[in-house]
Amino acid sequence: MRAPTYTPALLLRTAAAWAVALLLFFPLGWMLLTAFKTELQAINVPPLLFFEPTLENFHEVQERSDYLLYAKNSLITSVVSTLLGLMIAAPSAYAMAFFKGRWTKDILMWMLSTKMMPAVGALVPVYVLAQKAHLLDTQLALIIVFTLSNLPIMVWMLYSYFKEIPHEILEAARMDGATLWQEFRLVLLPLGMGGLASTGLLCLVLAWNEAFWSLNLTAAKGGTLATLIASYSSPEGLFWAKLSAASLMAIAPIVVFGWFSQKQLVQGLTFGAVK
Repeated sequence: MRAPTYTPALLLRTAAAWAVALLLFFPLGWMLLTAFKTELQAINVPPLLFFEPTLENFHEVQERSDYLLYAKNSLITSVVSTLLGLMIAAPSAYAMAFFKGRWTKDILMWMLSTKMMPAVGALVPVYVLAQKAHLLDTQLALIIVFTLSNLPIMVWMLYSYFKEIPHEILEAARMDGATLWQEFRLVLLPLGMGGLASTGLLCLVLAWNEAFWSLNLTAAKGGTLATLIASYSSPEGLFWAKLSAASLMAIAPIVVFGWFSQKQLVQGLTFGAVK
């Protein structure tokens, strides 16, 4: 077997890749270390790299607040909003990909432009609507907001996937007498299952990580893990060790999930219109 040739350019790119990777991992690694320190050790100057780990912070997080409740809220709002979004986005993307009209591209661009608006710009009307509908501090409020906020991304991604499916396959189904519903359900969805999975995985992660709406629309009852993390900020200051422990408990499930589904996530991030 021929030995690889290590050119200066290759070594430089490798070193740069490792440097970027370590830079991105540093906050996560530092949070991991801090989660196992005491509060005094967490604020020690210079920082302690070698110490006796403790699980005190994790026990206190669970005793002070119901971690399982917040985790359940995060799971329900993320999964339900993703499934609801796919149910709306898939037919919309199908119509735009195979039955293009005069305003199809304009509608797609308008949908994408809504993601450019800062969320805080819509906070007051959304908050008032949730208050009038008695949806404050409920899972339903977050499900609706998460679905609507991720819907443009879902439609764009599925539109890009569906465009790659040969039209001849759908035409053959029509010639065999398939209705539009049968064409969509029995032909298009099975062929686009990879796109549906990638889109769903990406939007599930986005919904799980959403903090702005969770902090402003919910509290103790319907709050997600983002609300749990924010509760460790007080007028007296930040409890760094407990904050790190709560953050680690909040991100651990989605990090593990992302690790096992990284292939589909990368595909979803780099495909078609989102490329």
